[in-house]
Amino acid sequence: MPQNDATRQSSSGRLRPIEGRHNALVKQLRRAFSQAELTEDGACAIEGLRIVEEAVRSGLKFQAVIFSQGGENKAERLLPQLGAHVETVVLPDKLFAEVVPSETPQGVAALVYLKKFSLEDVIAKAQAGPLLAIAGLQDPGNLGTILRSAEAFGAAGVLLGEGTVSPFNSKAIRGSAGSAFRMPLARAKLLEITRQLRASKIRLIATSSHAGTPLPEAQLSGELAIFIGNEGAGLPKDLLAKMDELLAIPHSPRVESLNAGVAASIVLYEISKQES
Repeated sequence: MPQNDATRQSSSGRLRPIEGRHNALVKQLRRAFSQAELTEDGACAIEGLRIVEEAVRSGLKFQAVIFSQGGENKAERLLPQLGAHVETVVLPDKLFAEVVPSETPQGVAALVYLKKFSLEDVIAKAQAGPLLAIAGLQDPGNLGTILRSAEAFGAAGVLLGEGTVSPFNSKAIRGSAGSAFRMPLARAKLLEITRQLRASKIRLIATSSHAGTPLPEAQLSGELAIFIGNEGAGLPKDLLAKMDELLAIPHSPRVESLNAGVAASIVLYEISKQES
């Protein structure tokens, strides 16, 4: 038997077919995607071949990998990368499309366990690079961009404030291109932790559309926490009052403000440039 035929037969033999939408695993996956939160036992729902492979590369533990019948060919590529203990199932295409939120499903999804970090864990990492504190960001794509830039430019961790979109949202994970699997994250009440951050000798900085130190003139050495606000309203006034410095990113006056993900990326790049 040719090798690829043997591999195909081995892959298909490992997949357990599921037909019913009331199956416990299907219900878990649907709930995790729809609520953009972890399952009861702490698993995160992800989808797409590239993202599943990023989870493998990041060393995450898998609960299950779910294929559609139309995406069964991806099993040949993925199964050799997964431990034998990982549950692997195949769903009818229609059922898979009902469960997975993507408008164009890629035929593979998974339940994975992300690494857990406490608030104290993340704050302690400020010695290794800047922290980001996200206040009320609503767009999951923006959060994904920020997580991707955070990893790319050496940020040490991200604090997710009240009202911020869930980092377990499938669009946020997809936008992060896998950085969500590796970047230390913790939820926090940002106003309450400003004192804790300052007690740890961490300087508090925020971006501003209209006022502040021009970014190229700012001194961005030492331990920093960069506060990024809501797409429309920016940072709440009570948080702004706690900042040690405001930064203004120079841009054309024809543009009122920058996208939150873009602003965070520019500041992180400037910090990395000053450190190099």
